[in-house]
Amino acid sequence: LFEAELKGLGPAVRKLITEYELDTSMIIGTGKGGRITKSDVIKHIKTLGQRSQAENTAMPAPPATTEVVAPPTALNLSDDRLEKRVPMSRLRARVAQRLKEAQNTAAILTTFNEVNMQPVMDLRNKYKDEFLARHEMKLGFMSFFAKACTEALRQHPIINASVDGKDIVYHGYYDIGIAVGSPRGLVVPILRDVDQMSFADIEKTINSYAKKAQDGKLSLEDLTGGTFSISNGGVYGSMLSTPILNPPQSAILGMHSIQQRAVVENGNIVARPMMYLALSYDHRIVDGRDAVLFLITVKQALEDP
Repeated sequence: LFEAELKGLGPAVRKLITEYELDTSMIIGTGKGGRITKSDVIKHIKTLGQRSQAENTAMPAPPATTEVVAPPTALNLSDDRLEKRVPMSRLRARVAQRLKEAQNTAAILTTFNEVNMQPVMDLRNKYKDEFLARHEMKLGFMSFFAKACTEALRQHPIINASVDGKDIVYHGYYDIGIAVGSPRGLVVPILRDVDQMSFADIEKTINSYAKKAQDGKLSLEDLTGGTFSISNGGVYGSMLSTPILNPPQSAILGMHSIQQRAVVENGNIVARPMMYLALSYDHRIVDGRDAVLFLITVKQALEDP
């Protein structure tokens, strides 16, 4: 009978009623259709505590639980330590599975470098108005990085390769995944044949993917494949990180926030907008030399766009 009375009540309400052995018929429900809410139960407990105090009868404290509730005479609504359990979305569960597979399978290392972003920023400032007028969109940093990475992948094809069993698969095309934030989590849609895309093509495609991600309309085809990835933690303020591989890819580039730092140029100390770059790679097929040279190629392309 007691279980029948608890049916239809929320978990927190059921827990309080059970712990305090309350009579639900004595609790006035203020919820929809007279349903008993947690605040109704707490109010009832405080009323019982006041009565007990008047009668010099102390009510025993409830047993310890994951949701701490003080004795009725000292109940403080602001002290609730609530917990909420929700299932992973299918997307989050799949991403978690793939990233764990990457950690379990690949021998992941990360190498770092830094790049002076002043030349890219100067070039953007020079052409931003013309670019916006012609293409009706802003010229972003990502198109520069996508092009720089494509050239570096061309010069160092092992970075663009992947492991398949005991074979190394070299890809003769450049499909670059661009990490995009969405309400459902981080997703990595693919730019196909980046070597054949213009800066405008890259910016348009990224903007299209970002909108589709926000609307939850990315298709499986948008997310499938890819030979290399770029993740921009700088948009969230990250100074330095070690990105994790997106299998079966063998490498991923991490971009970070641009900060004014003191550097030496021609023997003089000057302030420049610097960004740290991080390349995580699968050491099973990519040697440290290849990773370092790849990152230097990206740096050179950005510093002399």
